[in-house]
Amino acid sequence: MSGPLIVQSDRTVLLEVAHADAETARHDLAVFAELERAPEHIHTYRITRLGLWNARAAGHTADEMLATLEKYSRFPVPPSVSTDLRETVGRYGRLTIERDDEGRLVLTTTDRAVIAEVARNKRIQNLLIGHPDPDTFVIDAWARGQIKQELLKIGWPAEDLAGYTPGTPHEIVLDETDWHLRPYQQQAVDTFAEDGSGVVVLPCGAGKTLVGAGAMAQTKTTTLILVTNTVSARQWRDELLRRTMLTEDEIGEYSGQVKEIKPVTIATYQILTAKRKGEYAHLDVLDALDWGLIIYDEVHLLPAPVFKLTADLQARRRLGLTATLVREDGREGDVFSLIGPKRYDAPWREIEQQGYISPAACYEVRVDLPASDRLEYAAAADDQRYRLAATAPAKIDAVREIVERHSGEQILVIGQYLDQLQALSDALDAPQITGSTPVDEREQLFQAFREGSLKLIVVSKVANFSVDLPEASVAIQVSGSFGSRQEEAQRLGRLLRPKESNHTASFYTLIARDTVDQDFAQNRQRFLAEQGYSYTILDTSDVAA
Repeated sequence: MSGPLIVQSDRTVLLEVAHADAETARHDLAVFAELERAPEHIHTYRITRLGLWNARAAGHTADEMLATLEKYSRFPVPPSVSTDLRETVGRYGRLTIERDDEGRLVLTTTDRAVIAEVARNKRIQNLLIGHPDPDTFVIDAWARGQIKQELLKIGWPAEDLAGYTPGTPHEIVLDETDWHLRPYQQQAVDTFAEDGSGVVVLPCGAGKTLVGAGAMAQTKTTTLILVTNTVSARQWRDELLRRTMLTEDEIGEYSGQVKEIKPVTIATYQILTAKRKGEYAHLDVLDALDWGLIIYDEVHLLPAPVFKLTADLQARRRLGLTATLVREDGREGDVFSLIGPKRYDAPWREIEQQGYISPAACYEVRVDLPASDRLEYAAAADDQRYRLAATAPAKIDAVREIVERHSGEQILVIGQYLDQLQALSDALDAPQITGSTPVDEREQLFQAFREGSLKLIVVSKVANFSVDLPEASVAIQVSGSFGSRQEEAQRLGRLLRPKESNHTASFYTLIARDTVDQDFAQNRQRFLAEQGYSYTILDTSDVAA
């Protein structure tokens, strides 16, 4: 045995990056294991319960997962890992939620001991209102979502087979006159349609909106689409008008600016979570029509209040779309139980190799703090150190050098702090877009960038999500949300949409050397390392044009 993996009894897996089989091993391992650390030579993965259950829900068996470990492992897989993996995977589906002959919601099992165990749990007891036979409990009608959450917490995830309301029928047909769903998009649509709820994971630029349109055409019902912001809502509307036979009269926007309810309604997360006098003021949109399908765009960003609302929507088909299931708040379990498990996942590099997203090169550019700044940094409180390092003035000169190096290309400069963005906008003589930029002005600037009349924009985190800028070929990240893996993935994703030039995209992240900025960068890069991207370390002197 001479494989690239070492499987350890604590369910961690070490991957030797330089091994000839490292890429194929990474591809197969990522189906069920999560990358924890990614230094240069040895990457550490962890096999988690949720990762195993997501893999099982997506159709992968325990035998297939163990075969991956055995194929690539340098040493025999510890028996405790094999046993634990089989037992953990075997927990998924031992409990099912179904409808009985009377139409009641029931929890049932083929393992009487399991259902007896969960029925004794105090948080679950209150959700059960009948016990017609030893293998079955009746669930209170409103509790379908909550019981799935509670069962997941105690390690017995239920498979939901209770079906869904069809909603009000509405004819939705794809207009494939000059395009067709790509094979992986069609597979994602078919997998979702078969199960009725769950999450599709695709890279930024791989056409998640088209998967949503395909699901709508499959279900042919009134649809509520929840998105991150108004710009995203309008991009969804434009894409649906272009890719389907839907008309403008059939698509409504429900946002801070417009309040329309139509057979296809696109609402923002912000409006759903907006409060007036302590109450959520716009929840009527959830009951405004008999929705047959609810689509959650960028499901990894779903605000916490929307989870609670979603718990009450379990009779509706639910489709989550995302580039990564990583959530920095640790609520991946709520996505699993309330939106649904992962139904389809296409690795980024695999889609790139098929030519559907652009190749990308990632660089970490390290700048030095001058002596005066280092003294200020050393004396600062812990909660101030990241801002001091992330907004180091030396980064402005480095950005100038990178912009000069890529003269003529479409460049995004992305940051977290408004004063830093203002300084960059002034230094580069480039417009900036932040949360305070009016929506109409944002759309005008983004459109000028798409058309090529504007080559350089300085943007805040408003550009992280659902902004379609296909010709962007360079992103320079000067600061971010601490160690956020999801943000790193979203920002690289701005560059991955296919380009007419077939040009390799360049993603730069600027780091203040020997500070917490560097520590956070290592965590931010974990998800992309799992997808097969590596970062070339550069000094500022290396990027001079």
